[in-house]
Amino acid sequence: MGNSIQQIKWEFEQADKEQMSALYEKYEQDERAGVKQLITRFKKQEEKENQERKRLEQMQIYEKEYQQYSYICGIDEAGRGPLAGPVVAGAVILPKDCEILYLNDSKKLSAKKREELYDEIMEKAIAVGVGMASPARIDEINILQATYEAMRFAIEDLKIAPDILLNDAVRIPGVTIRQVPIIKGDAKSVSIAAASIIAKVTRDRLMVEYDKLMPEYGFAGNKGYGSAAHIEAIKKYGPTPIHRTTFIKNFIEE
Repeated sequence: MGNSIQQIKWEFEQADKEQMSALYEKYEQDERAGVKQLITRFKKQEEKENQERKRLEQMQIYEKEYQQYSYICGIDEAGRGPLAGPVVAGAVILPKDCEILYLNDSKKLSAKKREELYDEIMEKAIAVGVGMASPARIDEINILQATYEAMRFAIEDLKIAPDILLNDAVRIPGVTIRQVPIIKGDAKSVSIAAASIIAKVTRDRLMVEYDKLMPEYGFAGNKGYGSAAHIEAIKKYGPTPIHRTTFIKNFIEE
C-alpha cells in the first residue's frame, strides 16, 4: 500500500524547488482524488510564486543598476498626511539578491501582511534605521522639513553607512551620500518598499499605543488620519498633545 494522502502532503510541504518536479512525477499516476487535488494545489502555488519572483525581479531594476555600490539603502516615510502622531522614516539596506516574496509598497498590503513582512525584513536586512519627527517639530518647521529630518535620523540610525540612497520621490537636503529620487519608488524598488513597510508598521504600532492612552480618538483605527469620526472627536474633546496644531486649526474653535 502506498503513502497516505497526509504523508504525501507532508512530502510536498517539505520539498524544495528541485524536489517538487520529482514528486509530481512520482505521484502523477496515483488515482486518488485527494492526491490529484494536492498536485493541482501545489502546482498552482508554485506558479503563483514564479509570477511573484518575476514581479520582484522588476522591482530590483534600480538595485541592479547601482550594483557597483556595496550598500544600497532604500528610504521612505509614513505619516505625512495625518492630523496626529509623528512622521516616521525607514531606511533599509538589503543584501544583494535578497528575496522577500510579496514585498511591495506598504499601502498595497494588508496590515497582517505588513506585519509578516516587517519581521522578515528585520531578519534578512543588513541594516535597518528608523527616524521620527514629533507633532511639535512638524508644527515648528513644517511637514516637509520634518519629513527630511526624520529621514536624516533614519540614515544616522543605520549600523552600516550606505554608499547610495534610493529615495521615494524626494531629495533629502543636508545629506552627502549620493541620492537617487524615484517617483513612486515604493512600488519600483525592493529597498524602498522595505523601508516603506518599516516606517508604516513602526508608526501604526505607535498609534495603537496612543489609542490605549487616549481611546476617545480612535487612533488604533484611524492612525491619526482625518476620518469623520476622528474630526468629530477633536471637536468634542479638543486636541491632544500628539495632534499637529497646524493641521487641525480648521477643526478647533479659536
